Order: sequence, then structure tokens, then C-alpha cells
Amino acid sequence: MQCNKYAPAIIVGKLPLKHIQIVQAPSDSEYFNQLLPAIQGASKERQGQQLLSSLSRYSADREAEIERICNSNHQGFVASVNQLLHVRDGAVDLASDILSLNQSIQASTEKLAEQKKALVESRAVRQNIDEATQALQDCLEVLRLANQVHDLLSRKSHYSALRALDELQNVHLKEVTHYKIADLIQKSVPATKKLIADAVMADLNTWLFRIRETSQFLGEMAFYHTEQRRTRQKDRAETSPYLTNFKLNSAIELVSDEADEFDVLDNDDVQVDFTPLFECLHIHNALGQTEKFRAQYAATRRQQKELLLPASITLNDDEGTTLNELLEGISGFAIVERVTIRKAPDLRSPADVDELWDSMCQQAIALVSKALHEVTNAELLLKIKGIIALFIETMDSWDYPVSSLDGFLLRLFEKYAELLKRRFSDDFQEIVSTDDYMPMPINKLDEYDKVVNVSWYTPDKPRNEIRFPCVLPFSQMYPLCCIDIRNFLNQFYFFSNDHFQHPKVIDETLKASLDELLSNSVCRLLVERLNSQYLGQIVQILINLEHFEVACQELEPLLAAARSTASVGAGVSLNATDAFRSNKKTAEKRIFELVNSKIDDLIGTAEYDWMAPTLEREPSSYMQTLTRYLSNIMNSVLLGLPTEIKELIYFDALSHAATMILSLPLASDVKQINPNGVAALAKDVQYLTEFVDTLGNPILRENLDELQQTIALMQSDNADEFYDISTRNKKYGRVDALQGPHLLEKLTHSVQTPASVRSDKFQTLSSRFGMKS
Repeated sequence: MQCNKYAPAIIVGKLPLKHIQIVQAPSDSEYFNQLLPAIQGASKERQGQQLLSSLSRYSADREAEIERICNSNHQGFVASVNQLLHVRDGAVDLASDILSLNQSIQASTEKLAEQKKALVESRAVRQNIDEATQALQDCLEVLRLANQVHDLLSRKSHYSALRALDELQNVHLKEVTHYKIADLIQKSVPATKKLIADAVMADLNTWLFRIRETSQFLGEMAFYHTEQRRTRQKDRAETSPYLTNFKLNSAIELVSDEADEFDVLDNDDVQVDFTPLFECLHIHNALGQTEKFRAQYAATRRQQKELLLPASITLNDDEGTTLNELLEGISGFAIVERVTIRKAPDLRSPADVDELWDSMCQQAIALVSKALHEVTNAELLLKIKGIIALFIETMDSWDYPVSSLDGFLLRLFEKYAELLKRRFSDDFQEIVSTDDYMPMPINKLDEYDKVVNVSWYTPDKPRNEIRFPCVLPFSQMYPLCCIDIRNFLNQFYFFSNDHFQHPKVIDETLKASLDELLSNSVCRLLVERLNSQYLGQIVQILINLEHFEVACQELEPLLAAARSTASVGAGVSLNATDAFRSNKKTAEKRIFELVNSKIDDLIGTAEYDWMAPTLEREPSSYMQTLTRYLSNIMNSVLLGLPTEIKELIYFDALSHAATMILSLPLASDVKQINPNGVAALAKDVQYLTEFVDTLGNPILRENLDELQQTIALMQSDNADEFYDISTRNKKYGRVDALQGPHLLEKLTHSVQTPASVRSDKFQTLSSRFGMKS
């Protein structure tokens, strides 16, 4: 029985209400629409029995409807089945006919298939023969190319061999990949490439070895070219002074020198071919090994750099051969590196080249510094500086940084200055210690001209009025020191020639060194010699100090004019000028001491008889000796001194003599002075006054005023005038207020006889030795 798809979703049997099964309907709305009347009815009735009865009736109605529908469609279904069975029988008959037809066709084509098979087999044989022939030709071509690669490699055609190998691998081998020979040749390709790479590297190593051997010669050629440029620049500067402001490698110098360009790597003496390097780089690039080649090449150049630098050098050879060879080798090596980076920028980076250059510079500086202690000669050190300066200017033209080398030149200059100072200090000390300290005699005009030209000295007379032999005021040490000073200045500035970037350091060091030499090696030694007891030597030292002071004053503007533009604006003041000036005073004091000491000695020989019984007719011998001494030193020893210094010495000497003479009657052992004693003293003072008058300087006479007034007081008949202030100021104004009364107390107006004098002397001796009369 067929069931309608729309059968009720709830089937209610004759079961108790609690056993009723509710099956989900096709839709909730349909279910509730059907159930709603029954539920509503149940809700109106009182009991659930009514709901159950309604559901049972509804179920029965639905079952009856389903049965009716199934009964009405049964006949149609049976008819359809019969029709299908009939169709099936017809299909079976048709299949039998088709099989029969197929057997017939198959039988007819068997003969044709046999003939076709025979034809196909004959064509296959012919095709195999053709393919075998072509394969043989392809393999022979591959073998020919493989042999050609090795033949090119043996002829050192490395790049052609690589191209042939590349063609063999990428073109011809692809045509015979299904043959065993292709596998064999393909396996040999890496080995062949390695052979090519090794061969080209062998050629490159040979080239690098030749480059290392020629590096020093390249550097020598570069140095020679720089020297030529220096010469041409000096010639241009002589023609046009404006060009002196431009150094080597400046833009102006480079433009001016364009007409004389010189290729260090390609000239009549040397030719450097970079073809092996380019070929090696190109082949490694083609092999995809560029980075490996760059690393290998860099390592090789580093090794060559280490072989280029020796373990030590010597600087004591006069020609500087060892240092020249070292710097020429470094120069040639660096030039090749710079050209390499310009021609093959992919091979060498600027950082690698600069690193190598800096390393070579530092090692070279270390080698020179290590050997620098051997150098004790300033001229040799100047040659060393010249070689390094030439190296700096050469490498600066190749755009290499040279700041470290410039800094090393500063260290060389410090040692150079120290050597110069030490040498000239020894020279000055020898000159000062061996001088005779006598005015310098000149016998010929040419000698006179030489001395005047080298010394800072202005003669008192014109040159044509000089009569020979003559004597110059200074001693021989002064012109000799002047010569050394000029040489010292010149040799100091020699260091700034060619190339030196620190001119201000030269200016300051020169000033300090010259100051130290003049102050310590000249002035100090002269001052030490002031301890001499020889007045003539002291006077000559004073004269020399005077001329050295003038020399220093003349040197100051010369040093200022010679200073570089970096130091312009500041004047030059030498401390030695003040040292010589101040020590002139020391020398003057020493002269005063010696002269006054001699005066003390002479006055110490005075033998006045203060109670003389008779009047002396002649001046005392000590006074005659004293005036003769003063006259002699004025006309001989002090003759070369400036007039003002001579007058000062005389003034001080006379003042000291007057004081010492005045102290004679004031001595404590002088108890009494009679008129004869005063007369003797007055005669000596008069003799001294007359001598001073002969000197022609009224000022000197003033030194004797106190002495003269004191004598006048002692000879005065009215001594009480001294105690009258107004009179004393007029007649005895220079007499000391305490010494005058003291002398007056010692005066006695009586002259004793010789017997009484002897008695007084006996009493004096008795009292001195404690004897009783």
C-alpha cells in the first residue's frame, strides 16, 4: 500500500493516553492546525477521554484516506513494469546483431593489419639508422669542443677556453643529454673550470710578483717626477712671485703643470700592463667567483705588503738609502693600488686600499721612530725630513691621506730642534769659555767687513775713516756668537722648506729655543764669569752684555718679519733682551765692588799721624796711588765702556773714596787730632779735588762736598758756627749733624813736642796693655 507523503504526523491508536506517540509532522503549522480543534474541544469538555476519542477518529480517517490513494494507483504501476520487460528483450536482440557485425569487420581487417605492421617495422629500422648517425655526429662535435677547450687552455687563451666550455655546456651538451658521454663531459666541467681558474691565477701571481719587484722602481720614478714638478714650480715662482703662495699639489700648481703630464706606469722606462688582472677578474666574474677572487686578491696584496716592509731600518747612512728604498717601495705599491681601484672599481674598494695605506704608513712611522735614536746629527735629520716630505708630496698627488705623516714630521721637527739647540748650546759654551775677554783687534779691511756684516754692530766712524789696525769694543766671542745665531735661525727655517704644515710651531719653537740659548748658554755663563777678580775681564763682559742686548733688540724685528702668515699679527719679544739688560746692572755692580775694594785697599794703607808735630809738605802716598789708579782705569780698563757707565762708575768710586777718607778721622782709635793732622788730611783732599777737576765733569766734584766742608769745619777758628743752624746750612750744609760734633771733640789746638808725643804714646800703650806708669 502506497503512503502519501502528506500522511498525518500523529497516529493515535487505541492505547491509553499515556502511550500515545507523537511523530513530528512535516510542518509545525500543519500539525497544530489539525490538532488545534481537538485541543480546543478537549478544553471545552471536562475530561481527557474526549480528546483521546477525537484523536482516534482523526487517525482512522487518515488511514482510510491513505488506503484509498494506494488502491487507485496500483494498475498503472503494473503496466509500466510490463512495458520495461518488453524493451529489455529488444535490447538483447540488438546486442547480438552488433557482435555478429563486429566479428565480420575484424576478420576483414586482419590481412590489412599484417601489411601495415611490415611497413612500420621497415620505417623504424631506417629511423634508427638515421638517429644513430646523428647521435654519432653530435657526440663527435661534443668531443671536438671538449678537446678545443683544453687546446685553448694550453695556448693560455683562458677567456676563449671559458667561452668554448660555456658553449659546450649550455648548447651542445643539451643535444646529447641522453648519451653517457654527456654525463662524462658534464662531470668534467667543474674540473675544467678549476683548471681555467688556476691557470689564470697562476698568470696573475706571476704579474703580481713582477709588480712587487718593480714597486720600488715605480716609487723612484714617482719621486723623480715630484722633484721635477718642484723645480718647475720654483721656476714659475721666480717668474711670477704671486705663484710663491701656492704649494705643490695645489689647484694652481696642477693646472700650471698640465702641459708636462707624466704617466708613472707607462713611460720610456717602465710599462705596467693590467691585462692579466682584468682577464683574471673577468674570468672569475664569468665563473661566478667574483667575491672569492676579491678576497683572494686582497689577501695576496696584504701578504705582499708585509713582504715589502723590513723588520728594521737604519738611518745613519748619509745618503738615506735605506729610508729611500722603504718609501719608494711603499709609494710604488700604493700607486698600483690607486690605479687598480680606478681601472677596476669592482675589484678593490676604497676602504680596503685606505686600510692598506694606513697600515703601511703606521709601520713605516714605527720603523723610522725605532731607528731615530741613532740620529744625533741635525743635518742628517734634515735629509730624513726631506725624503719623507718628498714621499708625502708624491702620495698627496695620488689622493692618499697624509695627515699621519704630517704629524710625524712634527715629531721629527721636535727632535731636530732639540739637536740644533744642543749643538749650538755646546758651541756657545765653548765660545764663551775660550774667549780672551779683550777688545777684538782688526788688522785688515776685509776682516773688518766680515765682522761688521755678521754682527749687529753700528761703528762710530764711517768705513772709509777706519784706520788699521783698529780695535772693536767687544771681544771675539760676540761676532762668533752672532754667526752662530744667524746659522741657528737659518737651519731652523730649513726644516720648513718643501713641505711642512706647521709653520707656527717653527716660529714658536725658534723663539723659545733662541731665548733659552741666549739666556742660559751665553748670558748665564757671562754672569758666572763676573766672579773674576780681574777688572778688565768684568768690564769686557759688561761691554759684551751691552752688545748682546743690542743684538737681541735687532733680532726681535727680524724674527717678526721671518714669521709665517699663520703667526703674523703678534710681535716678538725675547726674554733674553731683559736678561742681558738686567745683568748689565749686575756687571756694573761687580765693577763697583772691584773698584771700591781697590779703593778700600788703597785708603787702608793711609798712615795719618793725627798728632803730628810737624806739617806735611806733600800729599800722602796712598792718595797719589789712588788718583793714579782712578786715572789709569779711566784711560785703559774703562775706556771701552759707554760714557754714561764710565761716569757712573767714577761717580760711585769718588763717592765711596770720600766716605772712606772721612771715616779715617772718625775711627774709634783716633782720640785726638791736632792742626797738623787736619792739615795733612786737608792737603790730601785738596789733591783729590784737583784730580777730579781735571776730569772736566762738575758733577763729580759734588761727591767731595761733604769731605771738603768737614775739613773746613775742622780748620775753622770759630767752631761754634756749626751749632748755629742758619750758619751751618750755609757753610756746612753737607756735614753730618752727628759726625761734625764728634770730630770737633777730637780736635786739639795745641801741637805737642816730640818728647811729649812719645810720653803720650807710652801712656797709650801702657793703658792698652794694662801697665802702670
